[in-house]
Amino acid sequence: MTANDLDRSLGLFPTMMISMGAMIGSGIFVLPALGYAKAGPAVILAYLLAALVVLPAALSKAEMATAMPESGGTYLYIDRALGPLFGTIAGIGAWFSLVFKSSFALVGLGAYLLLFAPVPQAAVVYVALALGALVVALNVSGTKLSGTIQAVVVTAVVAGLLAYTVDAGFAIDTASYTPFATHGRMGVVTAAAFVFVSYAGVTKVASVAEEVKDPGRNLPRAMLGSMAVMTVLYVAVVGAIVGLSDPEVLTTGGPGGSASLTPMADGAGTLLGGFGVVFISVIAVVALTSMANAGVLSSSRFPLAMSRDDLLPPGLGRIDARFKTPRNSVLLTGAVLLSLIAFVPVIELAKLASAFQILVFSFENLALVAFRVADVPSYDPDFTAPGYPYVQLFGFLAGLGLLTQMGTLPILGAVGIIVGSALMYFLYGRSRTERTGALGTIVHRRRGEEDDGIASTEAE
Repeated sequence: MTANDLDRSLGLFPTMMISMGAMIGSGIFVLPALGYAKAGPAVILAYLLAALVVLPAALSKAEMATAMPESGGTYLYIDRALGPLFGTIAGIGAWFSLVFKSSFALVGLGAYLLLFAPVPQAAVVYVALALGALVVALNVSGTKLSGTIQAVVVTAVVAGLLAYTVDAGFAIDTASYTPFATHGRMGVVTAAAFVFVSYAGVTKVASVAEEVKDPGRNLPRAMLGSMAVMTVLYVAVVGAIVGLSDPEVLTTGGPGGSASLTPMADGAGTLLGGFGVVFISVIAVVALTSMANAGVLSSSRFPLAMSRDDLLPPGLGRIDARFKTPRNSVLLTGAVLLSLIAFVPVIELAKLASAFQILVFSFENLALVAFRVADVPSYDPDFTAPGYPYVQLFGFLAGLGLLTQMGTLPILGAVGIIVGSALMYFLYGRSRTERTGALGTIVHRRRGEEDDGIASTEAE
């Protein structure tokens, strides 16, 4: 192990909990009411549709993660498949999106915090900043400690959600599900686009692949296992929320008559009264903090990997000698996180992150196709994604279809991220790298030239 290597300290259970922790957050505690406003009770189907669109990317990424068990995840795979320009766009965009999602989680918990703590509205942002600083410190202190705490927190939250769902089964009013698809089939598709980000965490665990024990075995199991558990949990919990809550409260119970930001608590009040509201609100605060922790843990590995590839300054690739964590990358991520909490209306701009996540997931499917077609010796995965290439083609096209439902502003925001990332590459990274990626290998092969665009960097 060299000074810049990370410690492989995460087993299957904490790895799976990191993945689930990145999903147990706004997807359950905030987004159901926003989805309900788009689709009515059929928001339940929207969560299933979103999971179906995410699955090809999860399968593709599970394969690529076992071939390249290094930090970087999305960035690494798209860079090695499609070249450093696309890698830079994917790395910066995925980092940006995940930091936004973490900021959204910490700010979003304020709505739940107000339901049980005597905290004035004006102080909520300061509470979020304090929790954000704690999350950053935890991630600097060590991945094993962060992963262990994540495992404990997520286990407790899942237990609470299961108890909520089981109890709801005895109190649900079946009339709440009729009419079912109040906005038709396109309403379900639109809602699926908005709740898509709920599943984004399933592949983020690949960004800490370098810190996972036996990655060829544990990464696919953690990613696919966590997605299976969370799909069932989402459908069960959202179904309980719809069955327990007043439709009027779900659609207009939020600030300024918008959709409720506390749908879990709305349903809990019906189920268990005041105690239920407090119980769920505490779980929400813990879960959203956990989601932010998983987000910082995962997103900070993007600058680390890009620095190692000379696409970002070398200081971001430095590993702390004491804690064996990418300290500078974590601190940069933390600084952006805290700035967003303090100065940006994160809840509105979270849609931009969701739009880019859909785009990145779509291109992850193309990355796998490029690796398979290139068939270079350095690409040797321990896990093979089934259904190739039809599963990947479906994931790519379905992702683009959902993206069209996000609205003009999120799409423009995604375009802005692409342009800014491309400028970063041309101004800094282009002169420092000669990689071509698997796509370049295919082009060179058709010209009769020998080139392994993936292994070239490792040989330098």
